Amino acid sequence: MLTTKEIMEIIPHRSPFLLIDTIEELEIGVRAVGKKCVSYNEPYFAGHFPGQPVMPGVLIMEALAQVGAVCCLADEKNKGKIALFGGINKAKFKQMVVPGDVLRLEVEMIKVKGPVGIGLGKAYVGDKLAASGELTFVIK
Repeated sequence: MLTTKEIMEIIPHRSPFLLIDTIEELEIGVRAVGKKCVSYNEPYFAGHFPGQPVMPGVLIMEALAQVGAVCCLADEKNKGKIALFGGINKAKFKQMVVPGDVLRLEVEMIKVKGPVGIGLGKAYVGDKLAASGELTFVIK
């Protein structure tokens, strides 16, 4: 398991944009599972939406991308590099994510060629799929 401090040694994201709390499983370059404890104190809840806070879908995708970035950038050959979005395909949002939820963020690399790859991301609340998508990335 990787702590927040250890995650920050691998990816450059920092508060308030570091959207993962821990990495629970890691097979470098293959797959990773992370966790995000969704708190009412998240800054985006002030406006999304007042009176009915919902985690924005784009931030769920970003959290998945950060788990994928840890998966790839934990490889010694990628130390000090960053992973950038190249695209999002087949994104689907199945249920709202609200304060108090714990997101389990699973990313599996389905294609990697040189510095470009695609990860299949799935976000769960409990055993229910909340969101999924194919995340294309470029390592620079």
